[in-house]
Formats: sequence, structure tokens, C-alpha cells
Amino acid sequence: MDKASIIGIILAAIAIGVGMTLKGVPPVALLNPAALLIIFVGTAASVCIAFPMSTLKNVPTLFKIIFIKEKNNKIEDVIEMFTEWSELSRREGVLSLEGKLNETEDTFLYSGMQLVVDGQSPDFIRDVMLEKIDAMEERHLKGAAIFSQAGTYAPTLGVLGAVIGLIAALGHMEDTNLLANAISAAFIATLMGIFSGYVLWHPFANKLREKSKNEAQVKHVMIEGILSIANGESPQIIKDKLGSYLSPRELMKVNQEETNAQKETA
Repeated sequence: MDKASIIGIILAAIAIGVGMTLKGVPPVALLNPAALLIIFVGTAASVCIAFPMSTLKNVPTLFKIIFIKEKNNKIEDVIEMFTEWSELSRREGVLSLEGKLNETEDTFLYSGMQLVVDGQSPDFIRDVMLEKIDAMEERHLKGAAIFSQAGTYAPTLGVLGAVIGLIAALGHMEDTNLLANAISAAFIATLMGIFSGYVLWHPFANKLREKSKNEAQVKHVMIEGILSIANGESPQIIKDKLGSYLSPRELMKVNQEETNAQKETA
């Protein structure tokens, strides 16, 4: 599970629930069917109108990405992998990497290394792999745009819900209890709209963009590693080149782990 997403939603629920209690408002007041219908069903309707079904069908997958931590390659692991592959390639030739390719589950890495094994030029390999990253980022941006738009629509629908509630209130001016309930429902709709827009939908969109950015960065590191193998560069040069994607602290940790491994081997 993506702990950050879960923790964020829990904290948001606590903030609203405790905040309402401290203000003397029972949290059960949020269970207003009319407000929930206007905000959440209305937001879903707006999103359906805004996007084609070919894009909307990916929403379940997007929720999965938001709440489930994907097992993406870490840059440190990629550096170690290409260092080992470089040693093998220089010792036994590029064709010796075919066995390693069959062990990887990363289709992007597999396709890039397969181009190296097939003897394609580095420029051609770079162009092909960059095109794949561009296509991936375009797909990811479409997914993030769904939640971004939902975050734009929800607060406005909250205002719509407030207007509907005030209209209902004006129809019950003679009954104080009904008037109070109608006004309460009007402001609950506004609260729901702002909450869902700025605490759920916009953050979800940002989470998808951040995950896409991180995945693209790892793939750029892979491209550099693939091209280094194609150019026959030494393991140390590959390590230094790919290490530029790490922060000084992360690079120091990698070097320390390598030193410890060498001591254990000795």
C-alpha cells in the first residue's frame, strides 16, 4: 500500500471530524444525502461529460496506482545492474546479455537492451526509447487530468449545492426547524465540494504526476545505461555517469554498500 496516500486521507478525516467537534458541530452532520448526491454524483457526471470513455475506463487503474505502492526499479538498483552487465558484456560480448534479458520483467528495459543485442546504433536506440517515455508521460497526464478537472468542478458544485439549499430554506421561512436544516444542508454541500476538490481530487492528480515523473526519471537512467553498454563503456564510467542522478547522500550510501560488499568478499 502507498502509506502516504492512506495517512493523508486519515489525517484529513481527523482534521474535519475533530475540527467540527471543536466548533460544536456533530460530524454526523456530514451524512447529508442531498449534499453527497450533488457533490459526488455531480462531479462524476461532469467528468463523464469532459472526457471520452476510452480515458475514463482507466479510472480504476488510476485509483490502484494512487493507493498501491508499485514495485518500480530504484535508481541505485539500476546502477548496480548496469555495472554488472557492463562487466559481463566486456568480458563475454554483448550477446552474453541475452540470458540476463530473459530474467527481467521490465518491458522498457528489455526492449532497449534487445536493440543493443541486435546491433542498432546508439542514436537510433535513444530516439526509440525517448519516444516511449514521451508516450508514457502523455498517457499518465491524461489520467492525472481526470482528477485535476474533478478538483475544479467539485468546489463549484458545492456552491451550486449551497444555492439549492438556500432556495429550499426560503421555502420554509415560517418553520424555524426546516429553515435551519435547509441552511445547514446548504453549507454542508459547500464544505463537501471544497473538501473533495482540494483534499482529494487535486492531491490525487498531483500524486499521479509525481509517480509519473519518478518513473520517467528511472527510465532515463535506463536509457543512459543502455547506451553505455552499446558504446562499450567501462563499469566505473557507467557507475559515475548514472550516479549523477543520485543526491550526494544517496551516492555516498551506494559507495558505502559497495565498500562493505568488497570487504565481505575479501
